[in-house]
Amino acid sequence: MKNICFLLVAILATVQITAQTLYKNIESSILGETRELKIQVPRGHDAYENDGKKYPLVVVLDGDYLFEPVAGIVDYYSFWDDMPNSIVVGINQSKTRDTDLLYDERNSLPMDEGQQFFSFVMEEVLPYLEKNFNLEKFKMMVGHGKSANYVNYFMLKAEKTPTFQSFVVLGPDFAPDMMSFITDVAPKTETKLFYYLATSTNDVPEIKTNTEALAATLKTVDNKNFFFNADTFEGPSHYSLPAHSFAKALENTFFVYQPISKKEYTDVILKLSGSPVEYLTEKYATIEDLFGIKKQILINDFRAIYAAIRKSEKWEPLEELSKIAKKEYPDHIIGPYYMARYYEEIGEPKKAYKAYQNAYIFEEIGGITKDEVLEKADQLKADFGF
Repeated sequence: MKNICFLLVAILATVQITAQTLYKNIESSILGETRELKIQVPRGHDAYENDGKKYPLVVVLDGDYLFEPVAGIVDYYSFWDDMPNSIVVGINQSKTRDTDLLYDERNSLPMDEGQQFFSFVMEEVLPYLEKNFNLEKFKMMVGHGKSANYVNYFMLKAEKTPTFQSFVVLGPDFAPDMMSFITDVAPKTETKLFYYLATSTNDVPEIKTNTEALAATLKTVDNKNFFFNADTFEGPSHYSLPAHSFAKALENTFFVYQPISKKEYTDVILKLSGSPVEYLTEKYATIEDLFGIKKQILINDFRAIYAAIRKSEKWEPLEELSKIAKKEYPDHIIGPYYMARYYEEIGEPKKAYKAYQNAYIFEEIGGITKDEVLEKADQLKADFGF
């Protein structure tokens, strides 16, 4: 626990230095009062200027205490490119939490001030953010305890194009019928839906029981559009659960966005029956489809696919990998080097020799050096007498 707390403090300290947090008041005509938002913008982003980039949005209920850990972990994961740079918005509720999250015990749906708060988020907060920030289509909502129950109302809203695609539900204090609502939606969703559920061994007993029961049901859902993960953490209390669980939520939500790992390489790529290059292009097409982000293919991922091709000794995909590398990194050595390797392995030494010579003029990257391509060219010249 001490180590977790120390890590969290370190992350939050880093955020204060490197990420910009704004505090904005919204005059709400729906609520008839002023509400405060906390807004974290990504590193290097000037909140008052349009930098031409678009960012996913993370909306955090219970922003008074939940914003800082969420914003810190988002900043940390974005720094390591395990998720896209994102805008995080916390909605403060400390004085109005009970009324904001109010639901009717008879039907488990928002009522009175609870319904007004829903309208406030949809009709005032989101339009304000859309107007003032460049937002991608991908939006996540995070809640804890009672607010973890409440985030589900945004999932239940009937929309042709859902406003939110991802829900992080931490130690949820569910309304009586909420679990049945969720289990009804999950198998039927026709758009991509990410759902993360967490509890702990020291959570409130009723919350733990209900959360684990819902998780058991959702794990059986057979729907390619429903991406579900759940965890029961060993040790944390109900109130410390978010500090332990939110990082896992991000890992599960943005798994396809992350660089190819050793596990992905070993368990997936090396076992492919088809081309590993097709796997690579599909991975990045999925990133664009899910998150609206056209991400440059990482050098790490090129190296993983190249290693898989070498291991298989099926060289045909290497030609296509070379073309993709040239497109992604036109000024660098990686594309020409892969083409030279392709020619060398298919028994075209003269073409390989010329390709190595051509590669020399490009910038080094990914551990491929000018010295290496010259050595390979010289070796071919010595072997074949060019």
